[in-house]
Amino acid sequence: MKTDVLLGLQWGDEGKGKVVDAITRNYDIVTRFQGGPNAGHSLKFDNVSIVLHTVPSGIFHPETLNIIGNGVVIDPSVMREETESITALGVKIRDRLMISKKAHLIIPTHRIIDAASEASKGKTKIGSTLRGIGPAYMDKTGRNGLRVGDILEPDFEARYEALKKKHIAFLRQFDYEYSCDESDFFEGIEHLKQFEFIDSENALNSAMKSRKRILAEGAQGTLLDIDFGTYPYVTSSNTICAGVCTGLGIPPRAIGEVYGIFKAYCTRVGSGPFVTEQNNETGEKLRSEGREFGSTTGRPRRTGWLDLVALKYATMINGVTQLIMTKADVLDSFDTIKVAVEYETAGGRTDVFPYALNENIRPVYKEFKGWNTPVSHIRKYEELPAEFRAYVEFVEQETDIPVKIVSVGPSRSETIVR
Repeated sequence: MKTDVLLGLQWGDEGKGKVVDAITRNYDIVTRFQGGPNAGHSLKFDNVSIVLHTVPSGIFHPETLNIIGNGVVIDPSVMREETESITALGVKIRDRLMISKKAHLIIPTHRIIDAASEASKGKTKIGSTLRGIGPAYMDKTGRNGLRVGDILEPDFEARYEALKKKHIAFLRQFDYEYSCDESDFFEGIEHLKQFEFIDSENALNSAMKSRKRILAEGAQGTLLDIDFGTYPYVTSSNTICAGVCTGLGIPPRAIGEVYGIFKAYCTRVGSGPFVTEQNNETGEKLRSEGREFGSTTGRPRRTGWLDLVALKYATMINGVTQLIMTKADVLDSFDTIKVAVEYETAGGRTDVFPYALNENIRPVYKEFKGWNTPVSHIRKYEELPAEFRAYVEFVEQETDIPVKIVSVGPSRSETIVR
């Protein structure tokens, strides 16, 4: 049995949490393989609305085991708040969640370094969530990090103090005087101890041999990948399908279906290039209709039309086998809908995603007639308006990948499976 992958194809916020929650009944195990509390996966079902940051989105299904893989970075204080909010909903989370011993920890000074570093960049800041993600990954690759398994070692506090000392010395370049309440962090550490710490690479490979169905849940999106995203305005991990192998410890041959999620339009939080961005009434309408505010930061999202050049690039990089379109209902009241099919560059038109995006690149649009009717009540693809189906089928034709799921609203039930 192979591991299926579900990940975002844009700049995050594609609706991964809702889709994972909707299809989890098909899987025995759901696992996160990268990122940390900078993720915000929104779930809505049975009059419950919740945002998950670190815990996999399968946590609300009683028969599903959830595993936080080695590629994730964990903030113990955020984790405690999140798991307590899940427990308050009646979920027996200790029975459903395991954590890799090799996952790295975010400590309080990571957040301070994140904020100080971002502030020092002035107008060139990248739009960090200031959750300490980048500094934690820097310590991981610099071989200074603390891991979940270290919590159980007798000298954990000494290791923590040594790392904190390094961070304080680093902060001096920003003329920063260290002051931090660490009580939340150590309370979070004690809280983490209630969960089972595992060698997740062994557990997952054994599960596949036992024919368990596994889904790897991505965070952020392809265009934020540290290697293949719109660098330097990216996150600090590999958000693409290849990150599943390093973030979980499974071989490439173990990858099965790759579900790629994209919004019917585009959004982005923070700085960085955005070719189809609409800084006008259209953008404001997309933001208003789509309630486009970051689930982790609360910041207004930048909005624009669907970028097919970027989407085709993302499907190529990830080896996507099935597409999932979300938030199509946001376009219900638009008379005209646009899709960027090429870029106009100094060298002429191209449909190849370039090395670097800049203000001189302009989108070349194809226009579609809008459907101008609500679709959130529809549950069969054949009953959708013809204009809606033409939009979906154009994406299929251009990417040569089937759109298997269409989300027409935020609730679990507002999902059309083709």
